[in-house]
Amino acid sequence: MALTLANRITVIRLLLVPLFILLILYYDTSFGHAKPVELLRWFATGVFLLVFFLDAVDGHVARSRCEVSKLGTVLDPLADKAMLLSALFLFMRSSLAFTPILPLWFVLLVISRDAMLIVGGLIIQSLMGNVTVRARLSGKATTFFQMLVIIWILIGLPERLFLWPVGCAAFFTVLSATQYLFDGVRQLDKAK
Repeated sequence: MALTLANRITVIRLLLVPLFILLILYYDTSFGHAKPVELLRWFATGVFLLVFFLDAVDGHVARSRCEVSKLGTVLDPLADKAMLLSALFLFMRSSLAFTPILPLWFVLLVISRDAMLIVGGLIIQSLMGNVTVRARLSGKATTFFQMLVIIWILIGLPERLFLWPVGCAAFFTVLSATQYLFDGVRQLDKAK
């Protein structure tokens, strides 16, 4: 089976995640030297933004060319989660290079939501043979605010205002988890 253009773009997004991680780690390491390499920070920011720009591109390509595929429905969210979770893990530790630091409770909240979605999807899949995931505005808002939190850290916006985007991201993370949970329960009720 040949990869569609949309899936090729998604694979590129996945391959950019290790590049992002390396740029962050090298930038962080450069703080131990006399002069940090700021270019690494800006390249990392560019790679982060490129991954989410390409997310919109691959979605548009898949819909406009009628190339929506099962592989794409798995790879696309995997690329999003790989980038967001990598950034969350990198920015929850103490670092001279990046402030503010992500609170541990926030990282655990995001991981818990994603784990709940995966486990719930697997349960529904095993019981019903098919999982239907409706795109939700709260899910899009969750991704937007989680991205905003990461970008806030990447470009070094003021720490005193940081709790606002973190609070919004946490609110939408809980809201979307609740909505997806009710969607899953409804799917299971239909199976009875």
